[in-house]
Amino acid sequence: MKRSHIIALVIIAVAVAALIGSLSDSSSYANLTDAFKQPEREFHVVGTLDRSEPIVYEPSVNPSLTTFTMLDLEGRKCKVNLAMAKPTDLERSERVVLIGKAGTDGEFHAKDMLLKCPSKYNEENQVTAGL
Repeated sequence: MKRSHIIALVIIAVAVAALIGSLSDSSSYANLTDAFKQPEREFHVVGTLDRSEPIVYEPSVNPSLTTFTMLDLEGRKCKVNLAMAKPTDLERSERVVLIGKAGTDGEFHAKDMLLKCPSKYNEENQVTAGL
């Protein structure tokens, strides 16, 4: 075999290995029940903020910790420890997507969060509908 063929085969093998590795590390969507059944895996958990419970963010104590309670789409309630500063529109969010792992302590430890906030277009539609 030519040297260029060997190099091409090595590059292809590395690319395939990287692809397989990234697929095995990727997280999937689950509810809280499934996440707590597999605490070693990372999941995306969709839910809503439980507005009856307080949101705790004390930047003087720990600027990288926000604690709140969420309800998943099936209604299971869980305390969440988010490893980041409190997102600006957390109280206004319609839905939250937490990315993290379930802890053995019964709490969900999220490293990131995505918010689905009410759209400004929905607010504009409500204003124009009232005219």
